[in-house]
Amino acid sequence: MSQQIKFGLIGYGAWGSHHARAISECPRAKLVAIAARSEASQQRARDERPGTKIYGDYRQMLEREELDCVAVVLPTHLHYEASSAVLESGRHLLLEKPMALSVDHCDRLILLAEQKQRKLAIGHEFRLSSLWGKVKQMIDAGDIGEPQYALIELWRRPYRLGADGWRYDINRVGNWILEEPIHFFDLARWYFERVGEPVSVFAQASARRAEHEELQDNFSATVRFPRGAYAVISQTLAGWEHHQVVKVTGREGALWASWSGALDRTFHPTFSLKHSRGVAGETPVDVPIDKITGEVYELNEQVDSMVRAIADGAPLAATGADGRWSVAMCLKAQESVDTKREVEL
Repeated sequence: MSQQIKFGLIGYGAWGSHHARAISECPRAKLVAIAARSEASQQRARDERPGTKIYGDYRQMLEREELDCVAVVLPTHLHYEASSAVLESGRHLLLEKPMALSVDHCDRLILLAEQKQRKLAIGHEFRLSSLWGKVKQMIDAGDIGEPQYALIELWRRPYRLGADGWRYDINRVGNWILEEPIHFFDLARWYFERVGEPVSVFAQASARRAEHEELQDNFSATVRFPRGAYAVISQTLAGWEHHQVVKVTGREGALWASWSGALDRTFHPTFSLKHSRGVAGETPVDVPIDKITGEVYELNEQVDSMVRAIADGAPLAATGADGRWSVAMCLKAQESVDTKREVEL
């Protein structure tokens, strides 16, 4: 067998447990140790991952274990501190989105990874989707001509509270644009790559709870790109189930992708991709998707991608620079919400 990459995991909440599953299912990876903050999470890790070393303090794990790579899956406000420790220890880093709460912290992590000559990958797993990735492939292949417009829209139920209710604490979550719309800002920038980097954003939002206006259940943004291209990003947490749509039109055609599931992490979604090329009104063609898609499946692809980057020198799906761009766009979108004006990037 080719080189096996030894992983550590920091964080064992709902998504952290999926990271553990994905690492354990990767033939070229081995989950060596898990660090979890609460006694309950530590016990759950012992029950679900027997034979894996369990720690209450990730610093002890970094000091004692022989690890090649560490995945950080913590509440957002803890990303920078834990990620800095991982990179300082000389390990490669797989960091969940958002990369950090500030662009300055993103810059520091990028610099630290460069100084230590370590891989820094950000958890924008939609880039590894057989569905959302197929949209990118078709755009790059010229199947719709130069992209001019995109709609990336999500309709879902409210967020889970998270450990200790962190996701509903603005000081720990930063803002809700960083929580899930960050994926869609990343997709928009990725899809319009051939057009150029985004130049401005105008956003607005509303909250169902008057006492918590900072927690924005409804959010929409328009991101402008060069040559008149633009993307509309929209999300509501006042819906039900989990339904995402991506529509992209170009000078020579259009794409319409959709994904639905009972939850964002369902193993049994429905999904489709349609393509129309030529004049308006042409009957769209169903595009086959070669494998099942969804966040739980993309996470497996993300771990495999990280292993190939470390062992084989393959390119990362989303780099620290990509993570920085996504954080910057979200923070500028929040500035636009607050100031009620278009903000340059």
